[in-house]
Amino acid sequence: MSQVKSFDVIIAGGAMAGATLALALHQLSEGRVSVAVVEPFQVDHQQHPGFDARSIALSYGTIQILKRFGLWRALQSVATPINHIHVSDRYHAGMTDITKQEVGVDALGYVVELADVGRIFSEKMANTASITLFCPQSIQHVARDINKVTAVLSSGEQIEAKLLVAADGAVSTCCEQVGLSLQEHDFEQVAIIANVVAVEDHQGRAFERFTSHGPIALLPMSDNRMSLVWCLPPDKAEIVMAYDDNAFLNQLQSEFGWRLGKLVKTGARSAYPLVLRYRKQNISHRFAIVGNAAQSLHPIAGQGFNLGIRDVASLAEEIVHSEDVGSYRLLTKFSHRRDDDRAATITLTSSLVHLFSNDWLALRIGRNLGLAAMDNIPMLKTPLLRRTLGVVNR
Repeated sequence: MSQVKSFDVIIAGGAMAGATLALALHQLSEGRVSVAVVEPFQVDHQQHPGFDARSIALSYGTIQILKRFGLWRALQSVATPINHIHVSDRYHAGMTDITKQEVGVDALGYVVELADVGRIFSEKMANTASITLFCPQSIQHVARDINKVTAVLSSGEQIEAKLLVAADGAVSTCCEQVGLSLQEHDFEQVAIIANVVAVEDHQGRAFERFTSHGPIALLPMSDNRMSLVWCLPPDKAEIVMAYDDNAFLNQLQSEFGWRLGKLVKTGARSAYPLVLRYRKQNISHRFAIVGNAAQSLHPIAGQGFNLGIRDVASLAEEIVHSEDVGSYRLLTKFSHRRDDDRAATITLTSSLVHLFSNDWLALRIGRNLGLAAMDNIPMLKTPLLRRTLGVVNR
């Protein structure tokens, strides 16, 4: 049997959360923390589930974290700034606007394509001496004792560390092995993902449009493209996915409106069922979870990745300031730090889905009054701004 390789931290999953954590640990510890990243998919694989064709919005707060980790400069060249966020309710008067000038920042956030981030982070990990990448491999078995955790890989190789971090997605096999229970809530919606182009220049504007069936989000991208997330009930999503490009654009135009002029082009479409997956317990003995493994949210308001990156930042900070990186004291402190932010963000996104995904008269009146009030009363708008910008305590 080959010798067991030892590390300080093993990270299961090398997509957004796992790669960010590995690189953050290197930066914050100046290379003193040794990290093993176990990833089943090659980044250049077209079907990599963590670095597929989707785009994500990085909040202002997330950008500040990435700057601290020394990661933002490499990403900035492939990022499109969000200068203006427009929130509206279809066919009704309620709306609110947030501008970078109002907030006093260079950008409210940035949009990046996951495929670009995957390429950049993969190159960085490959060139970082304190990170060892086991790819394409997966963790088949986890064994823990008082002082360490041992992982058996799909190759049969064994590695050990003081701490195992699960960053292996919403249906985490590591969490299943450790026995952390998963709570699920089906939103009974499907997200249709595509890139679209309109006649008008988007000028860095992002849109969140609430309809009777669910929200539509359009995020600004390079080359005047917009990243579309269109949430629909499963039966309607099936119909829309079957449309040809012209019928698809016409239906989207009808739902979204004409704020960008005529929608003239769409790329390939994909569809994802929307389910809240949440593990209340985010630690166990010599084990922690971050990102989608801890919580996978509805895409409304674009909170999911930004919440996950706050998991990563808090855990990285605790690890680099601890002599025993998997100790009960460290993990308990990390878990307590994350309690309020996780609960508030999950409650916010789930409440918005239920509030804005129907056409009941009472809720329609209430939400439109709420949007109008937020646009005119700073005291009401501030909490929304802080959550949108990702400027929250962690």
